[in-house]
Amino acid sequence: MTTAKERTDLLAQVGLDVQNGATIGRVLGTGNIEHATERADGTMEATVRIEPDEIAFDPSILILPHGGDLELTLINDDLNTHCALLPSNGDRKFIWLVNHSKGMAKLNLDGPGYYWFSSPTGNDEGRGLTGAIVVLGEVPPEARLDRPDQPRP
Repeated sequence: MTTAKERTDLLAQVGLDVQNGATIGRVLGTGNIEHATERADGTMEATVRIEPDEIAFDPSILILPHGGDLELTLINDDLNTHCALLPSNGDRKFIWLVNHSKGMAKLNLDGPGYYWFSSPTGNDEGRGLTGAIVVLGEVPPEARLDRPDQPRP
């Protein structure tokens, strides 16, 4: 569980609280923030839960230290059925999560940025069942736009 002070400090530490930074930290105003765990082979792993009667992913913001493969475990502890529409290079992943179920998705997010995930069934998104995966790092030189350097804050 993240306290309000810890959340503020963590948002500042990873650069999610500044203008022209990864502004997702200001968009998703509630929920916990966690870092994915990196295994020896470079694959990252994390678990996201839907707690009973909360209609929220926990954590709502998942931070990856760099692009790559992520094994994401999703657990639905709620009494209602939900799903997860997840980002991944090449194709999105969809997992149906009946009540008290668990699923796993293997995602590939190779570039820095933020990626949204949600439960598009019913009105889950409108009620707050959305989250983000923030991939830290810089865009490789070959992928940068051919334009003059831009001022950075």
